[in-house]
Amino acid sequence: MDLPVMPPVSPMLASAAPDIPPGRLYEPKWDGFRAIVFRDGDEVEIGSRSSKPITRYFPEVVAAVLAELPERCVVDGEIVVASADGAGLDFEALLARIHPADSRVRLLAEQTPARLVVFDLLALGDEDLTSRPFGERRSLLEAMLPGPGSGVHLTRATADLEEATRWFEVFEGAGLDGLVAKRPDQPYQPGKRVMTKIKHMRTADCVVAGYRVHKGTDDAVGSLLLGLYDDSGTLASVGVASSFPMARRRELFAELAPLVTDDPEHPWTVAAQSAGTRTPREGETSRWNTGKDLGFVPLRPERVVEVRYDHMEGPRFRHTTQFQRWRPDREPESCTYAQLDRPVRFDLAEVLGG
Repeated sequence: MDLPVMPPVSPMLASAAPDIPPGRLYEPKWDGFRAIVFRDGDEVEIGSRSSKPITRYFPEVVAAVLAELPERCVVDGEIVVASADGAGLDFEALLARIHPADSRVRLLAEQTPARLVVFDLLALGDEDLTSRPFGERRSLLEAMLPGPGSGVHLTRATADLEEATRWFEVFEGAGLDGLVAKRPDQPYQPGKRVMTKIKHMRTADCVVAGYRVHKGTDDAVGSLLLGLYDDSGTLASVGVASSFPMARRRELFAELAPLVTDDPEHPWTVAAQSAGTRTPREGETSRWNTGKDLGFVPLRPERVVEVRYDHMEGPRFRHTTQFQRWRPDREPESCTYAQLDRPVRFDLAEVLGG
């Protein structure tokens, strides 16, 4: 492949901000796999955020690129999968697309087809566009993709702060997780955090029902395992909190020691047994990633913690939460899904069709 911008190319990145900055171009923030897509005639290569090739996992995206993009180009975008009802994004279904068996990949490409949402143009024909201002690259991208395709979509963009604020409020209902703000005069800077991302932030009180031991030592907590009670009174595993200094990790290890239990009636062990499965315990690993330890140390579900989170993916927090404080004033049984702020549903087709 002989394009002016050669793979691998690290995507331009964003740093977080609490508020929407004025005077920028604004785009919805898509919740998928970041992808730099290269096309040269009949050849297509898709690189991930870490520049690893992910082409083989998305044959339907390759077909869409061949059908809908110019013969020689490099674009920056996001691969997403719509939910079964088509109303929003489904990140869990997207994760399932990364499978080692080619037959499974082909089946999932039919059952849960992915789409490419494009938001930047890095090269067109023989011209490297990365040194041009983003405003120019955006205009060229709009001319290149004048209408919504079946598998390749041009993301919405606006310079209107009021409109961007509305998107921030309503697009979450379609599974998007905020906004990205870009300077119109900004060249493309691979690997640099020169964009701004604005994400939803909320708090929740959760039960701490276990922890994972830190990878680097056996006397420190790696992450706290969080739970919420559902309508049936079952304590569901909803995510983790893991951003602690090493000194605090060792303190937590000692603080939580009195709560460590081998009780077979631990709620997650009981839930796993009733479902016909077995909860991974300390030292066990994933069959797909032999280096990933899935084990945990069970705790009596007696302590409550307040965490910050951005949004939910089904019954779980989409990303790692941020520890805020312990809540000794809360009873564990009061930590239910009912406390969570649920966004009003919004049709994904309206976002894509914009």
